Parts: sequence; C-alpha cells; structure tokens
Amino acid sequence: MTPPRSTYRLQFRNGMDFGRARQLVPYLAALGVTHLYASPLMTAVAGSTHGYDATRTDEIDPALGGLDGLRSLAGDLYRHGIGLILDIVPNHMAASLENPWWRSVVVWGEESPFSRHFDIDWSEPLTLPFLGKDFAGELADGTLCLALDPRHDALALRYGESFYPLAPESYAMALGGFAGTVLPARPEENPQGAGLLARTLAPPGAREELERHLAALSREPGRIEAVHAAQPWRLMDWKAASLHLSYRRFFEIAGLAGLRVEDPPIFEESHRLVLALVREGTVDGLRIDHVDGLADPRGYLERLRAAVGPDVPILVEKILEKDEPFATDWPVDGTTGYEFIASLADALVDETEGGRLAGAFQPLKSEEHRGTFHDEMQASKRQMLADNFQGEVRRVALLAKAMADTAHADYSRSTLTEAICAMIVALPVYRTYMATAAEISGRDREVLAAVRREAQEGVRPEVREAIDFIWELLTDDRTCNAMPECVEFRTRFQQLSGPVMAKALEDTLFYRENAFIALNEVGGDPGRPTGGPGAFHAAMQARQEAMPHGLSATATHDTKRGEDARARLYTLGEAPDVWIAAERRWAARNARHRRRHQGRPVPEPDVEWLVYQSLAGAWPPEGLEDRAAFAERMRHYVEKALREAKTASNWVLPDTGYEQKVIDFVEDLLGDTDFCADFTETLRPFIDAGLINSLVQTLIKLTAPGIPDIHQGSERGDFSLVDPDNRRPLDPAVLAVPQKPRPSRATFADYKQWLVAAVLAERNRAGGNPFAGAYIPLEISDGNRGALAFLRAAPEAFAITVVPRLTFDRIAPEGLHLSAGALEDVVLHLPAGFAGRDVRSVLDGRTYLLRPEMPLADILGTEPVALLVGA
Repeated sequence: MTPPRSTYRLQFRNGMDFGRARQLVPYLAALGVTHLYASPLMTAVAGSTHGYDATRTDEIDPALGGLDGLRSLAGDLYRHGIGLILDIVPNHMAASLENPWWRSVVVWGEESPFSRHFDIDWSEPLTLPFLGKDFAGELADGTLCLALDPRHDALALRYGESFYPLAPESYAMALGGFAGTVLPARPEENPQGAGLLARTLAPPGAREELERHLAALSREPGRIEAVHAAQPWRLMDWKAASLHLSYRRFFEIAGLAGLRVEDPPIFEESHRLVLALVREGTVDGLRIDHVDGLADPRGYLERLRAAVGPDVPILVEKILEKDEPFATDWPVDGTTGYEFIASLADALVDETEGGRLAGAFQPLKSEEHRGTFHDEMQASKRQMLADNFQGEVRRVALLAKAMADTAHADYSRSTLTEAICAMIVALPVYRTYMATAAEISGRDREVLAAVRREAQEGVRPEVREAIDFIWELLTDDRTCNAMPECVEFRTRFQQLSGPVMAKALEDTLFYRENAFIALNEVGGDPGRPTGGPGAFHAAMQARQEAMPHGLSATATHDTKRGEDARARLYTLGEAPDVWIAAERRWAARNARHRRRHQGRPVPEPDVEWLVYQSLAGAWPPEGLEDRAAFAERMRHYVEKALREAKTASNWVLPDTGYEQKVIDFVEDLLGDTDFCADFTETLRPFIDAGLINSLVQTLIKLTAPGIPDIHQGSERGDFSLVDPDNRRPLDPAVLAVPQKPRPSRATFADYKQWLVAAVLAERNRAGGNPFAGAYIPLEISDGNRGALAFLRAAPEAFAITVVPRLTFDRIAPEGLHLSAGALEDVVLHLPAGFAGRDVRSVLDGRTYLLRPEMPLADILGTEPVALLVGA
C-alpha cells in the first residue's frame, strides 16, 4: 500500500457500520482518496455514538460487523487501491461494568489481575462516582438494594439498572443467613466473579426464593450500609468526582478511566489486536487519540513504532499552540492537523480588522468578565482547577507535600496547592514532556522558566518560595532523583495541565469570548490578531520542514463548527462595521422576544451576540427552507454553549429554566418573518464571500504541505455547529462525484465536491509529485492583500496555487468568482527559472506560457480559484 496522499475521515456508529462503509468505497475511489481514516472500532459501551469509550481492546465491535466485517471492508478498500488508518485510544477505557477488565477490578479490588491496568490509587477503596446524590441520601431514598445480577448469577448492590458486583468475601454478610452454596473463587481463575451462586440457583424456584430474601434484606438500611463498607469500592455522587476520585479519568469524564500503557505488559495486552491487524495488512496506519494524556508520550510512541515497523504511518492527536513547535523527536508522521486550521485563519481573515469586533463586544460582557483575553484565560484555568479538577490537584499536591517533608521544607499543603495551580495557570501550552526517565528538553526548560517568573508575580512570599520548590522538582534532576515520588509528581503534573488547558480554553472561554467566533477553534488563539499571508507562508514553510506528512484538517469530529461555517464567519472581519451595525439593529428590534429570568432580561447581550454569529455560520446558503429542523439544531447548540460557558448554567447544575428562555428567544427569531428577511439580506454578501473562502481553504488544504484530510460529507459543504450537530449520519447512497458545474451559489456543493476530486486526481497522477516538494511563497503586486499564492516544486515538477482573499463585495453577480475589476492591474510575480515554462490550468484546462509577471485576472478567469501545474 502506498503512503497516504489524502484521507477521508469516517465516523462509525450512528448508523454507519462496515456494511454501509463498503457501499462508500467506489465513491471514495472516484473522489481520489488514498486512505479511509476510521474512528475507533473496538467494542464500546452499548449505544456509544463515537467509540472513544471502549470496553474491550481485543474485539472489533460486533455492532459494526465484527472482525470479519472489518476485514471485508479492508479487502474492498485494497481492491480499489485505498488503505485504512485506524483511530486507537491508548489513554483510557470505559469505567463501565460492560468492560471485563473494569468489572474484575470492581469485583476483586486490588487483587484483580487487572488492578494495575488502570491508573488507580490503591491506598483507598476504588471510588465509583455514579450516584445521583451522596450514598446516605440514596440509601434514605431506598434506591439501593441487594440484588441478584441476572447476567452473572452473582450478588450485587443494585442502583437503577446497574448491578455493582459484591466482593466474594462479602457474600456471607450479604446473604444474611440464606442457606445456599457459594462456590469458591480466585481472582486469576474467575476475574469476573461470575456464577458463584450457580449451584444454589440450580433447583427449581431457587432463584425466586433468593430474590425474595434479598428484597427483604434490602429493607434494612444498616445491612446495605455494612455490605457497601465491606467492598473494595465506594459508590459516590457523580458531582463529587471533581473533589475526590481514586483513578485518573479522561479530562473530567468519570466514565473513562486512564490506562497505564507505560507498563510494557499492559501495552502489549491492550494493543495485541491492533498490532495483529497492522501486521496482517488489514490496517495500514494508526491515529493516536489524546497522546497528551499518556504518562510518557514519546516513550509510548517509540514502543509503538518498534512494534509496527518504520513504514506504518502514525499520526497523533496533538493540539499545538501558536508558535509551539512539533516534537520532531517523536517517531511519528505528524499531527491530525488542528494547527493547520489555525494557519488558515492567518490566510483568510483580514489582518487589518483592528479589533473592531472585539471592541464592540467588550461592553456587552458582564463586569465580571471584562478583562483581556489573557486575563480571562487565566481566570478560566483557575475556575477549572478549583471546581472541576480538585481531586487531581489534591493528588499532585499530596505528592509535593511528601517531597517537601522529605526535604525538610516547611510548606503547607495549601501553599503547595497554590503554587502548583499558579504554575499551571501560567503555562502557555497544553503540557511539557519531561519523560519518566527524568529527561527535560531545552524547549521545556525555557517554557517552565517563563512560567515560573509569571507565576511568582503578585503572590505571597511563601507561595513564591513554594513555586521555586515546584520548579526544582520539575527541572532539577538532582533534586528529583533524591525523591522517590518525583517521577510520579512530574507525570501527574503534566497529565493535569493538558486537561485544564483544554477545558478552560476550548470548553469554557471559547463560549464566553464571542467577539469573533470564527477564531474560537481548537488550536486557535483568539487573544491575538491574525498575522495575514506572511504568517501563513511562514507556518507552511515550517510545516514542510518539520511535518510534511501530518494531516491538514479543516474539520474534525471535535471542531467547534463546520469548515464552511467557519469560512463564512471569517468574512465578518472584512466588514466589521456592517456586522456591528446589523447586530445593534437586531438587538433593538428583538427586545420584544427576550424573557426575564431571576430579575434580568435573557439572553444577556453577549449571549445574544453569540446567537447572531452562530446563526450566521449555520444559515443555509439556499435560505431557511426547513425552519423546524434548523431550530432543533440550534436548540442543541444553545444548550451546549450555555453550559460550556459556565456563567449562567453548567453541566453539573444546569439552570434549565434559563436555558429554555434563551432557546425560546432563538425560536422566536426563526419564527419572525421580518427578522429572517432582514437577516438573510444582511447576510447575503457574507454568504457569497464565505463560499469563495470555502473553496479557497479547500484548494489550499489540497495543495499545501501535509496530507489533506476530508471529514465525512464536508467535500459537499459543512455548515454544522459543534457536536452533536457535526456528527449527523452520512448517507452513502447520495454521494457521487458530479460533472463540473458552473460555479455559483446554487451549485456550490457540486463545485466543491468536483474541485476535491479534480485536485486529488492531480495529486495521484503518475510522475513527479510537486506537492511533496518545497513550499515557496509567491509575491502579489498588491502586497498579498487581494490574493495569496504559493509554488510547490519538486526537481521535475511544479504546481502553483492562486486564491483570492478578502472578497467581500468583490464577487461577480452572475457567478461564484471575482468581479471583473476586483483584481485589475494586480499581477503575480514568479521567481527566476519559471518564466517561459508551459503550464496547464487544472480547473479549466487552459494551457499557456508563464511570464515573469502574470495578471491574476487572467490566471483565475471565471473560476473562483486556480491551480497551475507544469505541462
């Protein structure tokens, strides 16, 4: 199988199984895709919509078609020349009783053969945070009872539909004198604790008799409490998981428990099936989910590389901050491409917008949140550390306190906690990478030095000294080597900083700082201005040097909005005064639709601003034809946005009354004919400019350094909002590559799809491959204001990408291309050595001779974008 030249991300589940995927294969081949990029396929929790909550690592989900179904799909792909890249999840598994490993841990506690597979602190009972209120409250309500688990013929403490298995040694207490036989069991022989009552239940009527007996015992709260206390686990309120949890979770999701894949035997056991699929050729490449969650990302990747060999593509889900370099010492092909999305903002957003949107938005915010973006970022981090990650902070602080006591350093745990939090708040990246071998790179040392200085500003003297102590633990090997807890401290500090950054930025601040939501994207930095074409060119040159085989994404299952919605929203920065005036007009006219909640009008002004921009991004290009369906999409989005913002509502204690009033406001807007007419008319030039932007970013993705990645269905247009809106099912029956249409608003979907197929065909063409060659920025005579161009050159071939930018009010009325005078007298300057060479225009078939200066109007013609290749 050839190395990837393009990928097509397919989200399995939600109606997509191997059978339906096989129907897609001829289409993918016609589109020109070289690799199908599949979401996780291991058996997951029943009803999972995504597969990142695996219950088994040794089984392809039977609900998708099982291993045979996967092999059949891979066979079809292979016959069409398409490879398969599989998304795998080494960081965590479902903390679910459907997971045999987890169930064994619940049954046997630390004696389970899988007790070390999960990252559990066994100095205390395993906490199971799945109750609706605390244990005492549930006991008083009678929601807990002793029961027979019918699937395992074992005793359990039942809560709702969950049967939490009892430890075998507690059976006598739980049975309360019932005359029955409990079969002996050992953890290694019966890891699930199943069938211990098989002999007792064998006689006719015995099962019913035992169930009646257990029901009678369940009327004794004291017995239930004593049985619960005898278990290797403790049930607790799910809302208390942030305060105390005995296992590492994925982010703040208690239903996902961290795996210890840094342990070689656990790595081997959890990867056995995946590695077998790679070795037999069913799987051609791997995508690693949440690599930052691992104890030692580089060590893990080195072990994985050794297992699969040098030629298997490995891609990592890694979010790089602006100016953060990729770790080139990792033995992988690159990331999944969030940093590429951030670079596109530099290319497509008007760098002279001057913060006018932010200036108009700032007064709309509450007094509590009127600081700078940096201030609000740090405030969000502090909120996450205090509210959502208290348990993780506590564990790291306990390690620091133990080492402080060993070093005879007089720091209280509260002081050390404050120091740790100050360091994490000041950290500008998701995490550092000090390996468990106590190694630290020069880059990480520089980052932490700056963090130390910032964290020490304005704190009490004792906290400043404690920060110095934390700095030594993180960076001084002599200090660390003298402390047995130090390696674990470093590991847990780094495993904590990433989730805090993600939850504070992506899942909090991006729903509060709504001035220009096109920039509120994973990997983006709305806190500083975009850099224009110069910044984009610099990023692409660095990308070609450091990560030429990383994915170039424009949408993923985790992006905050679809690629075409984002492309349209970029254009608000081209006419900010038009948008600000419209927003103020709508705010005034829609006052009658607001409600009152707890004495204040809702939605609040900053939330209303978010509503208008969200409507603008998702508004169908052809107009609002199905209001009910659109309103339902907005309902889900508004609920999620309000809870993620964590100001007037949140996920733990949602204010559903408040949420419903905001949703009612949005539904009133969509039912207001006059507003919809005004909104549609105002949006019209933004829609046209946005459609051009969509085609521009598509061509850039297909020709810039990296492997272009197409998220399912986005080749025809993706105006979705955040999940679950971006996970709507894909219907294979409607997908087919169209003939080239004339570009227009009405034909946008067909033209975009045709564009993808035409350029992928060029990438796949035999002969020299310029798209793997050098990246050379090209100069435009207007200073790259109205267009952007670059050249890809290999020794024997070259390609030139030319795209317009900042097209608001510069589009021809009769089609989706620039007006005749938009690029008048604007020329493309070619570097020496290319003048006099023949080129072919891929999109319209023209051939001509290159000159040192080429008029852009001639290059583009009546196409929205242009790609020239050496003839």
